[in-house]
Amino acid sequence: MSQTTPYQPVLLRLLHGAIALLVFAALITGFMVYDRFDKRFGTLNLPIVPNTQGIHGTIALTFLVLLPLFALYCFHIGSRRLVQPQSLVQLKEFNKPIWWVSLQRLTNTIMLLSATFAVITGRMMKEEWLPSKELNHVWYIGHLISWVLMILAIAMHLLMSAKVGGFPLLISIYNWKVRSEDMPKSWFKGFKLNPSSKTLLIFEILVIGGIAIAFVLPALSPQ
Repeated sequence: MSQTTPYQPVLLRLLHGAIALLVFAALITGFMVYDRFDKRFGTLNLPIVPNTQGIHGTIALTFLVLLPLFALYCFHIGSRRLVQPQSLVQLKEFNKPIWWVSLQRLTNTIMLLSATFAVITGRMMKEEWLPSKELNHVWYIGHLISWVLMILAIAMHLLMSAKVGGFPLLISIYNWKVRSEDMPKSWFKGFKLNPSSKTLLIFEILVIGGIAIAFVLPALSPQ
């Protein structure tokens, strides 16, 4: 395990911090909504907070606005942290360092896909469904599944990061030390217009296309 805390770009720390905060806020408020109206898969019987659905919706909408920015960063600046063309081959190198790195990259990519699925299904839900006990709509079930996937992906993300870089890597994203060359004018120097591989292009189409669908599909669906 490395004892040196790696330096993370400021733009990544800002985007990652905002996305992480919104994800956890959405998970908490989403569970509060579920715990109030559904409870089919277990309950904590939490105290009722007024307008929980509205709070969750506001957080989710903010997440939807920031998600494409984070996704573009991941695919065009931080692509080395995502799945690579050789990742499937490297996953055969069981328990070797490259196996763990490849698994971490795969986990990061799955997180983006899970987040995309969450915003699509969430946007297609109607606010009146849960208070009316209409709990079997496909979009609602899909939304529940998406957040289960997100929780699993977050757990894997933390575990893989701990395995690959140890505690220094885990805390590096929250280290606010700034290098003199890491100023706003240089944040996009590493931006690559074209994806670094066809594999990443496919995943980018799925993620960015899915986010676009989340923006426009509610307007096209019948009321």
